[in-house]
Amino acid sequence: MINLQKKSPGNLKKQAGATLLGMLFVGAMLFFVAVIAMKIFPAYQEYFSVKTVIRAMNKESLNDMSKKEIQDSFNKRADTSYVTVVHGSDLIIGKNSAGETTVSAQYQVVTPLFGNISVMMDFDASPDGK
Repeated sequence: MINLQKKSPGNLKKQAGATLLGMLFVGAMLFFVAVIAMKIFPAYQEYFSVKTVIRAMNKESLNDMSKKEIQDSFNKRADTSYVTVVHGSDLIIGKNSAGETTVSAQYQVVTPLFGNISVMMDFDASPDGK
């Protein structure tokens, strides 16, 4: 026997899925995160360049060099690495536990995001890998 009864609307399963409003919200959130990432990426890229220059300088013998020579050496390396945020005069030149001369830099970068909102990032480029 064939059942020819019509199904009532109450028996139909409710549809599930993303609504247009939900998709727009997710898209807006992804766009917001992407814009922030694109704005702060150059600061991190420059930080890694500064860290590379400082590591290279600390591998060579800095004990024979004066403070001015160390600063000039950093400025030359920084020019070829497109570092603009740190200069030789900003370097922290000191001695490690073994008595060797080391170079490091601590600095801040303020990047405007949109309107009157900006983000401040603290960087510490030291040779010990931290």
